[in-house]
Amino acid sequence: MIVTLLTDFGDFYPGVMKGVILSLAPEARIVDLSHSVEPQNVIQGAFLLYHSYRYFKDAIHLAVVDPGVGGERRAIVIETKNHFFVAPDNGIAYPSAISDGIRRVFEIDKKISELFGELSATFHGRDIFAPAVAMLVKQDFRFFREIKEIKPLNFFDYSYEEGILKCRVIYVDRFGNLITNVPSELVKGAKGFYLRGVKFPMVKIYQDVGTGEPLALIGSFGTLEFSIREGNASEELGVRSGLIELEVLR
Repeated sequence: MIVTLLTDFGDFYPGVMKGVILSLAPEARIVDLSHSVEPQNVIQGAFLLYHSYRYFKDAIHLAVVDPGVGGERRAIVIETKNHFFVAPDNGIAYPSAISDGIRRVFEIDKKISELFGELSATFHGRDIFAPAVAMLVKQDFRFFREIKEIKPLNFFDYSYEEGILKCRVIYVDRFGNLITNVPSELVKGAKGFYLRGVKFPMVKIYQDVGTGEPLALIGSFGTLEFSIREGNASEELGVRSGLIELEVLR
C-alpha cells in the first residue's frame, strides 16, 4: 500500500520514521511529498496535503506538523471514502478528509509506541504516527478507538471589501512564487493587483510579460499567485508566508 509523508522535519527525522514503518510493515511503499513545510506552519501543511492527496489512489497519508507534540492534542486516524489520514488532531488533515468524505475517526492509543520502543515527549512521528501507519498497512485496528469529533481548519480565510483583498501567502515555492489562498473564482475579471506598491497585471502565462517583470496568475493549485518572470518575487518584495493586503484592479 502507498504511504505518503508530509512533515516540517527537514533531514534525518523522516528517515527514522521510514525505518519504523518498514520494520513493522515491509510491504509499505513510501512516497515523500515534502519535509520542507515551514516549522510549525499547520495551515501550510494542510494546504499542501489538500492539493496532493487526490493524486494517489487508496493511500495512507501521514502528515506531521505538530507544534502541540507532547501536550493534550490527540493523535488520530481519519478513514475517508478513498484514503486514510494519520495526523495530530490540529486540523492539518481536516480539509483533505472533508473533501474526500469522512467515514470514521479514531484516536491512536499511545501504547502503540511499545511496538517499536518507548514514547518520547518530542518525536511522536516516530513513536506514535509511524507505528499507526504500519498497523493500517496491515489492517490492524487494535490500537485505534473510534471518536466522533476532530478539530476543524479552514485555510480559505480571506476577506474582500471595497476593492481590498485581505488574504494569506500560504506557500512560497523554490522559485520565489507567492502562492495565496485565494481561489480563482474570487478574482475572475480582475485586471491586476497592487502588492506592496508594485503593480502585478493579471495574465494567463509567464510569457505574457517580459523577463524580470511582475505578474499575477492562477497557478497549479487553482489559486492566485504572484511572480516575477525568471525572478524571485519573495526576495524582491520581502514577502514570506503570512497575511497580506491587496488592492484589486477591476
